[in-house]
Amino acid sequence: MSETPRKPVHLAVYDTYADWETGHTTAHLTQRGHVVRTVGLDSAQPVTTMGGVRIQPDLALADLRPQDSSLLILTGASLWDTGDELAPFAAKAREFLAAGVPVAAICGATAGLARAGLLDGRTHTSGASFYLAEQPGYGGANGYVEADAVTDGDLITAGPTEPVAFAREVFARLDVYKPEVLDAWYGLFHDSDVSAYPVLMAAAAAGDA
Repeated sequence: MSETPRKPVHLAVYDTYADWETGHTTAHLTQRGHVVRTVGLDSAQPVTTMGGVRIQPDLALADLRPQDSSLLILTGASLWDTGDELAPFAAKAREFLAAGVPVAAICGATAGLARAGLLDGRTHTSGASFYLAEQPGYGGANGYVEADAVTDGDLITAGPTEPVAFAREVFARLDVYKPEVLDAWYGLFHDSDVSAYPVLMAAAAAGDA
């Protein structure tokens, strides 16, 4: 009997999208057989990342349903800090969490979730506690922790300097790697631990990496 096909991972894209924050996540998800689809406010309108890369979204945000997805990734962007243009993505994150579908937010996206009240009552992190404290509507200060990345149930959060730790939490939540392989992956890509390389090579030979 064939396995049930995986639902796609959905990556939110918008102008000023911080290119570097999800590179490890999407590259290694794809290598492990996950389909990554981009989601914009308007699928007909290309967006330009912070690095000047133009992306044509695969799907419009209004057409994205939690039941059709395995994860929604929200990356940082200057626009999170300059107005409410990206608020619809936070609203979509609310739909996902209510449906029990994970959401992973890094950098400025955590501020968007904070303003929507989605960090309240959940353990989380960001670039700095005072950054979230400045967000109107945020009442989750008692759940803030100083950590590279945090998973609380269906919510993953990380700060802008931790794209590898962010990826690790996503991989753990989606069971992308066996635990010992994930530890080696993180050791290599985050800590430059050369002893992790043989572990990953052996896992790759066995079809586990």
